[in-house]
Amino acid sequence: MDLSRVNNDRGEMRIHENLDELRTDLADYIAELSEAAVKERGCFAIALSGGSLVGLMGKLCEAPYNRTVDWAKWYIFWADERVVAKNYSYSNYKLAKDGLLSKVPIVPSHVFSINDSVSAEEAADEYMFVIRQLVKTRMVSVSDISDCPKFDLILLGMGPDGHIASLFPNYSVLDETDEWVTFITDSPKPPPKRITFTLPVINSASNVAMVVTGESKAEAMHLAIDNVGSDRPSPPARLVQPTKGKLVWFLDKPAASKLEGHQLSEQGQCGNHFVNNHVN
Repeated sequence: MDLSRVNNDRGEMRIHENLDELRTDLADYIAELSEAAVKERGCFAIALSGGSLVGLMGKLCEAPYNRTVDWAKWYIFWADERVVAKNYSYSNYKLAKDGLLSKVPIVPSHVFSINDSVSAEEAADEYMFVIRQLVKTRMVSVSDISDCPKFDLILLGMGPDGHIASLFPNYSVLDETDEWVTFITDSPKPPPKRITFTLPVINSASNVAMVVTGESKAEAMHLAIDNVGSDRPSPPARLVQPTKGKLVWFLDKPAASKLEGHQLSEQGQCGNHFVNNHVN
């Protein structure tokens, strides 16, 4: 696998030659975290998001992962969801069901989707209540420095505008610190009504994986990772900074093409290359 790794204060960046190698590395990473969490806690609490993410997780449906992963111990949540019917094409639940959940032996009662028959505000409140109950039973861990849930893994994509989950640039929900789950009714991309984890919940996770591919994300990646100065906009993705957890970025070369650290590593890269580049 031709892979360059850049470690800096914005997390570990795994930059892949192509999407197939990224998919394999992502599957290995998720399977390893699942095994570790099941050994330590007896279960694996994972939160997904939408977009192309589920498709990039597709290797998990294949050998050896479909046999070796302890799927019965998975508890599945969504870091954000569109308040639409579950059979609607915009539904993140539908994306996950079609692309992953229907292809592996997940326990149906371990899949926690939102109530799509109520308002966005009510859906957010209900989802937060469900998570609170699971925190009480420790199916979801709790942060030792706040009352936030501590998911074993939160998987996120990033939009060309640098948004993560349904936390969009210049939206007030970016400043939400009291609630675990909040909502918007005026998303800049359809559909307008959505629920989303807040930044304190994302940053309380044991592990956060940002999966970003394509040249259209390169500028947002540059703004999210590099020291670009205060005169440039700071995208929501830059605010993903796990308090005590680990942040890993899974990138293809087009998405990483404008990163300062990647440009340095490209000059001397040969095969597998490991670069430590601390960005202030």
